[in-house]
Amino acid sequence: MFCAALACCLAAAAPARSAPLLAADQPINLDAASSEVDYKTNTVVFKDVVISQGTTRVQAEHARATGLDFANSKWTFEGRVRIEAEQHGNLRSDSAVVEFRNNHIARATVTGKPAEFEQQRVGSEQMARGHADEIVYDVGEGTVRLANDAWLSNGQSSVSGPLLVYDIRAQRVQAEGSPDAEGRVRFQINPRDVPGAKTPPPPSDKPAPRS
Repeated sequence: MFCAALACCLAAAAPARSAPLLAADQPINLDAASSEVDYKTNTVVFKDVVISQGTTRVQAEHARATGLDFANSKWTFEGRVRIEAEQHGNLRSDSAVVEFRNNHIARATVTGKPAEFEQQRVGSEQMARGHADEIVYDVGEGTVRLANDAWLSNGQSSVSGPLLVYDIRAQRVQAEGSPDAEGRVRFQINPRDVPGAKTPPPPSDKPAPRS
Protein backbone atom coordinates (compact mmCIF):
# COMPACT_ATOMS: atom_id res chain seq x y z
CA MET A 1 0.00 0.00 0.00
CA PHE A 2 2.78 2.41 0.91
CA CYS A 3 4.66 1.74 -2.33
CA ALA A 4 1.49 2.29 -4.36
CA ALA A 5 0.85 5.64 -2.68
CA LEU A 6 4.47 6.59 -3.08
CA ALA A 7 4.38 5.82 -6.80
CA CYS A 8 1.33 8.06 -7.24
CA CYS A 9 2.95 10.92 -5.33
CA LEU A 10 6.22 10.81 -7.26
CA ALA A 11 4.68 10.08 -10.68
CA ALA A 12 4.46 12.89 -13.21
CA ALA A 13 1.90 13.28 -15.97
CA ALA A 14 3.61 11.11 -18.56
CA PRO A 15 2.58 9.28 -21.72
CA ALA A 16 1.89 5.56 -21.63
CA ARG A 17 4.87 3.27 -21.40
CA SER A 18 6.41 2.92 -24.83
CA ALA A 19 8.88 0.54 -26.42
CA PRO A 20 12.58 1.37 -26.01
CA LEU A 21 13.98 3.77 -28.57
CA LEU A 22 17.16 1.74 -28.74
CA ALA A 23 17.24 -1.10 -31.31
CA ALA A 24 19.91 -3.79 -31.33
CA ASP A 25 20.53 -3.30 -35.04
CA GLN A 26 21.65 0.32 -34.61
CA PRO A 27 25.39 0.85 -35.05
CA ILE A 28 27.75 1.42 -32.14
CA ASN A 29 29.95 4.47 -32.62
CA LEU A 30 33.26 4.95 -30.79
CA ASP A 31 35.25 8.16 -30.78
CA ALA A 32 38.43 8.73 -28.73
CA ALA A 33 41.35 11.13 -28.51
CA SER A 34 43.82 8.22 -28.43
CA SER A 35 44.07 4.47 -27.87
CA GLU A 36 46.68 1.99 -26.68
CA VAL A 37 46.64 -1.72 -27.47
CA ASP A 38 48.36 -4.39 -25.38
CA TYR A 39 48.60 -7.40 -27.67
CA LYS A 40 49.74 -9.71 -24.87
CA THR A 41 46.58 -9.21 -22.86
CA ASN A 42 44.38 -8.12 -25.78
CA THR A 43 43.47 -5.02 -23.77
CA VAL A 44 42.54 -1.70 -25.33
CA VAL A 45 42.70 1.59 -23.40
CA PHE A 46 41.02 4.73 -24.74
CA LYS A 47 41.41 8.33 -23.61
CA ASP A 48 38.70 10.99 -23.82
CA VAL A 49 36.29 8.39 -25.18
CA VAL A 50 32.65 8.54 -26.32
CA ILE A 51 30.60 5.46 -27.18
CA SER A 52 27.06 5.91 -28.49
CA GLN A 53 24.21 3.81 -29.82
CA GLY A 54 20.80 5.26 -30.52
CA THR A 55 19.75 7.46 -27.61
CA THR A 56 22.38 6.04 -25.24
CA ARG A 57 25.75 7.77 -24.98
CA VAL A 58 28.67 7.03 -22.64
CA GLN A 59 31.65 9.32 -22.21
CA ALA A 60 34.61 9.34 -19.83
CA GLU A 61 38.25 10.33 -19.50
CA HIS A 62 39.36 6.70 -19.80
CA ALA A 63 37.89 3.39 -20.96
CA ARG A 64 39.35 -0.10 -20.78
CA ALA A 65 38.17 -3.22 -22.56
CA THR A 66 39.37 -6.62 -23.67
CA GLY A 67 39.30 -6.23 -27.44
CA LEU A 68 36.69 -4.40 -29.50
CA ASP A 69 34.01 -6.95 -28.75
CA PHE A 70 30.44 -5.69 -28.36
CA ALA A 71 28.78 -9.09 -28.63
CA ASN A 72 29.25 -10.01 -24.97
CA SER A 73 31.68 -7.89 -22.97
CA LYS A 74 32.13 -5.46 -20.10
CA TRP A 75 33.89 -2.11 -20.45
CA THR A 76 35.24 -0.07 -17.54
CA PHE A 77 34.97 3.73 -17.70
CA GLU A 78 36.72 6.06 -15.26
CA GLY A 79 37.03 9.79 -14.73
CA ARG A 80 34.08 12.18 -15.12
CA VAL A 81 31.76 9.49 -16.42
CA ARG A 82 28.54 10.73 -17.99
CA ILE A 83 25.81 8.52 -19.46
CA GLU A 84 22.96 9.98 -21.48
CA ALA A 85 19.86 7.80 -21.24
CA GLU A 86 16.49 7.87 -22.97
CA GLN A 87 13.73 10.36 -22.08
CA HIS A 88 16.31 13.09 -21.38
CA GLY A 89 17.80 11.22 -18.43
CA ASN A 90 21.49 11.20 -17.57
CA LEU A 91 23.84 9.72 -15.00
CA ARG A 92 27.12 11.05 -13.61
CA SER A 93 29.72 9.19 -11.57
CA ASP A 94 33.40 8.56 -10.88
CA SER A 95 33.38 5.16 -12.60
CA ALA A 96 31.08 2.81 -14.49
CA VAL A 97 30.96 -0.69 -15.91
CA VAL A 98 28.98 -0.95 -19.15
CA GLU A 99 27.76 -4.33 -20.37
CA PHE A 100 27.33 -5.05 -24.08
CA ARG A 101 25.11 -7.92 -25.18
CA ASN A 102 24.34 -8.99 -28.75
CA ASN A 103 25.99 -5.83 -30.06
CA HIS A 104 24.01 -3.32 -28.05
CA ILE A 105 24.43 -1.41 -24.80
CA ALA A 106 22.47 -3.45 -22.27
CA ARG A 107 23.32 -2.17 -18.79
CA ALA A 108 25.46 0.40 -17.02
CA THR A 109 26.48 0.21 -13.37
CA VAL A 110 27.77 3.55 -12.12
CA THR A 111 29.43 4.06 -8.74
CA GLY A 112 30.60 7.14 -6.87
CA LYS A 113 30.36 9.17 -3.68
CA PRO A 114 27.73 9.61 -4.77
CA ALA A 115 26.65 8.56 -8.27
CA GLU A 116 23.95 10.91 -9.57
CA PHE A 117 20.88 10.69 -11.81
CA GLU A 118 18.56 13.35 -13.20
CA GLN A 119 15.74 13.59 -15.74
CA GLN A 120 13.69 16.46 -17.11
CA ARG A 121 10.08 15.67 -16.15
CA VAL A 122 7.52 15.54 -18.93
CA GLY A 123 5.28 18.61 -19.04
CA SER A 124 7.14 20.30 -16.20
CA GLU A 125 10.11 22.57 -15.63
CA GLN A 126 11.07 20.49 -12.60
CA MET A 127 13.78 17.85 -12.62
CA ALA A 128 13.72 14.38 -11.10
CA ARG A 129 17.04 13.98 -9.28
CA GLY A 130 18.58 11.17 -7.32
CA HIS A 131 21.86 9.91 -5.89
CA ALA A 132 23.24 6.72 -4.37
CA ASP A 133 26.52 4.87 -3.95
CA GLU A 134 25.51 2.64 -6.87
CA ILE A 135 23.05 3.20 -9.73
CA VAL A 136 22.24 0.49 -12.28
CA TYR A 137 20.70 1.66 -15.56
CA ASP A 138 18.89 -1.15 -17.41
CA VAL A 139 18.55 0.05 -21.00
CA GLY A 140 16.00 -2.55 -22.07
CA GLU A 141 13.72 -2.00 -19.07
CA GLY A 142 14.23 1.75 -19.00
CA THR A 143 14.85 1.77 -15.25
CA VAL A 144 17.49 3.05 -12.86
CA ARG A 145 18.11 1.15 -9.62
CA LEU A 146 19.56 3.27 -6.81
CA ALA A 147 21.14 1.29 -3.97
CA ASN A 148 23.02 2.15 -0.77
CA ASP A 149 22.17 5.56 0.71
CA ALA A 150 19.64 6.12 -2.07
CA TRP A 151 17.66 9.36 -2.43
CA LEU A 152 15.26 10.55 -5.13
CA SER A 153 13.22 13.72 -5.59
CA ASN A 154 10.73 14.90 -8.21
CA GLY A 155 11.03 18.54 -7.22
CA GLN A 156 7.98 18.44 -4.94
CA SER A 157 8.65 15.43 -2.75
CA SER A 158 11.53 13.11 -2.00
CA VAL A 159 12.08 9.56 -0.81
CA SER A 160 15.15 7.86 0.65
CA GLY A 161 15.90 4.29 1.58
CA PRO A 162 18.15 1.28 0.96
CA LEU A 163 16.77 0.61 -2.56
CA LEU A 164 14.82 2.79 -5.01
CA VAL A 165 13.83 1.73 -8.54
CA TYR A 166 12.85 4.56 -10.87
CA ASP A 167 11.01 3.94 -14.15
CA ILE A 168 12.35 6.50 -16.64
CA ARG A 169 9.48 6.08 -19.11
CA ALA A 170 6.57 6.08 -16.68
CA GLN A 171 8.34 8.42 -14.22
CA ARG A 172 7.39 6.32 -11.20
CA VAL A 173 9.43 5.03 -8.29
CA GLN A 174 9.25 1.95 -6.09
CA ALA A 175 10.91 1.99 -2.68
CA GLU A 176 11.98 -1.04 -0.67
CA GLY A 177 12.96 -0.95 2.97
CA SER A 178 13.87 -3.37 5.74
CA PRO A 179 12.51 -3.88 9.29
CA ASP A 180 15.48 -2.32 11.06
CA ALA A 181 15.59 1.42 11.75
CA GLU A 182 18.46 2.03 9.34
CA GLY A 183 16.56 0.39 6.50
CA ARG A 184 13.30 2.31 6.79
CA VAL A 185 11.91 4.20 3.79
CA ARG A 186 11.54 7.91 4.47
CA PHE A 187 9.24 10.21 2.52
CA GLN A 188 9.23 14.02 2.61
CA ILE A 189 6.83 16.54 1.06
CA ASN A 190 7.46 20.26 0.82
CA PRO A 191 4.13 21.95 1.65
CA ARG A 192 5.00 24.99 -0.45
CA ASP A 193 5.29 22.80 -3.55
CA VAL A 194 2.11 20.78 -3.10
CA PRO A 195 -0.49 21.68 -5.80
CA GLY A 196 -3.27 23.78 -4.28
CA ALA A 197 -1.33 24.66 -1.15
CA LYS A 198 -1.64 28.31 -0.17
CA THR A 199 1.50 30.30 0.41
CA PRO A 200 1.22 32.48 3.53
CA PRO A 201 1.39 36.23 2.83
CA PRO A 202 4.64 38.03 3.63
CA PRO A 203 4.81 39.83 6.98
CA SER A 204 3.60 43.45 6.94
CA ASP A 205 5.80 46.37 7.97
CA LYS A 206 2.78 48.28 9.28
CA PRO A 207 2.23 48.27 13.06
CA ALA A 208 -0.71 46.27 14.35
CA PRO A 209 -3.83 48.38 15.12
CA ARG A 210 -4.40 49.19 18.78
CA SER A 211 -7.48 47.75 20.43
